[in-house]
Amino acid sequence: MKTKIRIIYLSIAFFTIALTGCRKDEQQGPAGQDATVYYSEWFSTSAWAGSAGDWYFDASAPDLTQDIVESGVVLVYCWLAGDLYDGTTIRPLPAYAVGANWDFLIHSYGSIQITCDMTALPSTAGNKFRFIAIPGTITALKSASYNGKSVSELKRMSYKDVCKLYNIPE
Repeated sequence: MKTKIRIIYLSIAFFTIALTGCRKDEQQGPAGQDATVYYSEWFSTSAWAGSAGDWYFDASAPDLTQDIVESGVVLVYCWLAGDLYDGTTIRPLPAYAVGANWDFLIHSYGSIQITCDMTALPSTAGNKFRFIAIPGTITALKSASYNGKSVSELKRMSYKDVCKLYNIPE
């Protein structure tokens, strides 16, 4: 009998501690967000791999975790040498510019691949890329809107507007 009482007492104590001792503390990021928005510095490539019409290069992106890739939003931007607006345009990927389609893919967590379908080898000089990773834990993504912007709207926003929305230095 004492063993049964002891088991019941321990069970009640365990559940009381579990329920009262655990709470969710959210880290406040820029603009009152409940998680950190990650962003890379501008980067370029020293060499392209592939062949005519199917060029690519891989860049290390340790912030692109499984959670971000599968539950969040990854936005990628490019600044291309020889662009129509003389290098002043920052384009979201995918994009058509300088006579080619530019895009990205994430084939493994922690890495991002930039792709280009030029027939000639793309330049390694003057082309720059940057990504912004918004975790799915941000209230904005959980509720499908942030400051009135849905995830699809975030993807269509200009680079400057996204930087302003998430307090990211340009």
